[in-house]
Amino acid sequence: MRIMIAGAGYVGLVAGACYASTGNHVVMADKDEDRIAMLRDGGVPIYEPGLAELLAEGIQTKRISFTTDLAAACQDAEIIAIAVGTPSKPDGSADLSYVDAVAETIGKNITDYCVVVTKSTVPVGTCQRVEQIIRKQTDVPFDYVSNPEFLKEGSAVDDFLRPERVIIGTASARARKIMAHLYAPFMRQGRRILDMTPLSAELTKYACNSMLATRISFMNEIARLAEAVGADVQQVRAGMGSDSRIGRAFLFPGLGFGGSCFPKDVKALVHTGQTHGVEIAVVAAADRVNETQPNVLVEKIKKYFDGDLKGKRFAVWGLSFKPKTDDMRKAPSARLIRPLLEAGAVIAAHDPKAHKTARAVFGDSITYHEDVYEPLADADGLIICTEWMEFRSPDFRLIAEMLRRQVIFDGRNLYDPDYVNEAGIDYLCIGRPDAIISK
Repeated sequence: MRIMIAGAGYVGLVAGACYASTGNHVVMADKDEDRIAMLRDGGVPIYEPGLAELLAEGIQTKRISFTTDLAAACQDAEIIAIAVGTPSKPDGSADLSYVDAVAETIGKNITDYCVVVTKSTVPVGTCQRVEQIIRKQTDVPFDYVSNPEFLKEGSAVDDFLRPERVIIGTASARARKIMAHLYAPFMRQGRRILDMTPLSAELTKYACNSMLATRISFMNEIARLAEAVGADVQQVRAGMGSDSRIGRAFLFPGLGFGGSCFPKDVKALVHTGQTHGVEIAVVAAADRVNETQPNVLVEKIKKYFDGDLKGKRFAVWGLSFKPKTDDMRKAPSARLIRPLLEAGAVIAAHDPKAHKTARAVFGDSITYHEDVYEPLADADGLIICTEWMEFRSPDFRLIAEMLRRQVIFDGRNLYDPDYVNEAGIDYLCIGRPDAIISK
């Protein structure tokens, strides 16, 4: 099949590379000339395991091409996918200006029947909006499909190739048949295709992300309460996760959620509710908890040093919002590091992949180190912000030797407090009693 994808960002690149891997011919269009030039030269603007290899294969087999000419790319496509950004506006609503612009271009340039697919995360009702924009521009027949993605950064390629479910939101039997054919190669193990209306598909995407975000914030509130009463949130989480009605996923207390999806999607869902006179109180509360969660660790750090952080040097492990990605969008590390800098602290950081993207956030206000142990030299403490695998089992004896002040502030609860203490290191984390052996 001939597929055009508008937007060579995170969703567009993963989708395009995976579609091409099953024999489709994919044109990826983006107005960012530097990004398209990089992709044509074999570069990849984001880090995602397996993506570079799939793109290279697609380019080598000539099943993937890149262009800045969206109008021309529309003219021969059987499927046109909209995968542009929908960032949050100041009021929490989604900015649909990029979606609108692509829809208008599609309407002006399609020459034969095609299926227009929205993969961008968009507010409920965008399906009607996009259809209207296109129909104002053309009499050429087309069908509309809402096909939201459910990719997890760090495992997006695998999620796409082996999906738990694929949602096809359309009123057209013809479009539904075309989309089922498109996804058939990914369904050979019997995974589900769910047919529904476009409105339901749009709401499903927001509902899923908001539910997962709510679980994270709920667990972080329980962690705060656990500290207040002297309980251990790890034990509480084990008890909750063993209940089959609840399960263990997304019950990890820490610094909160970040990334491109959860923060903006919970705000957009709350705004949609306000627009329609419906209070989305639970999701709004989850958002408020998340905004303040990094401050829990900041306050622990301040208390440990009696409120004086001026001149204190901290090593930070992990900058990206989660492991296996270089994405710094809404990263909890930023909401933790900024108040430390404002208090006069000095930050030396290591992240396996996010140094380049982190520079766009912090500039030269912190230092970046390629070696994981290098930031520890003469530091007054180690702060864990992201649970990268290489941080899971470090050399605690070496950490103790390198630190000027032997203390770890763990925003991801990675370690056994007793084991850390045996190395002569104080250990403070989220929702558990502080393990302080000396001060």
